[in-house]
Amino acid sequence: MPQPGGREPAPGGLRLIQEFVNTNDIENGRELFAEPAALRDWLIERSLLARGARVTRRDHKQAIEVREALRTLMEENNGRPAAPAAADLLTRAAARSGVSLRFAGGSGQASELRPASVGVAGALGQLLIAVHCAMSDGTWSRMKACTDDRCRWAFYDHSRNASGRWCSMAVCGTRAKIEGVAERAGRSRRSR
Repeated sequence: MPQPGGREPAPGGLRLIQEFVNTNDIENGRELFAEPAALRDWLIERSLLARGARVTRRDHKQAIEVREALRTLMEENNGRPAAPAAADLLTRAAARSGVSLRFAGGSGQASELRPASVGVAGALGQLLIAVHCAMSDGTWSRMKACTDDRCRWAFYDHSRNASGRWCSMAVCGTRAKIEGVAERAGRSRRSR
């Protein structure tokens, strides 16, 4: 999926999260998951759901809620106030997926998080595990949503100091700066 402003996509497991959140292109009014079948196809294409799996209207609604709650957490990473309701919704989605921790003995001494559920709940659980891993390794804080309310595109902040605010400086950043100048000019005229 091409990124605004030629930005590099998110690394590793966060790329899938970025793609998932950006299935709702707010600025252009394109909802990729308009129907449960579209969600099913998207999940199957990414090996998150078995071929032939059924996706109900309820599954569809829950996936959309999870997607938008993830966007809200990304907005928090970009300076918006905390939204406890979004975190609560994601906690409930993880519980529905039955996320469990499995330890493997032997010389490898490895552990694995995985959803116990199948279907859409299990697919959402896999996405939430990727978010958990990114939070654990410190990369999640760079996963942001554009501060332009007309856009809210999910992007990975590759900047050295993690100060990115917009998905594209050339589009959303310029628009914000122009509007800021116009707003200041209007206040200046009113104060005369």
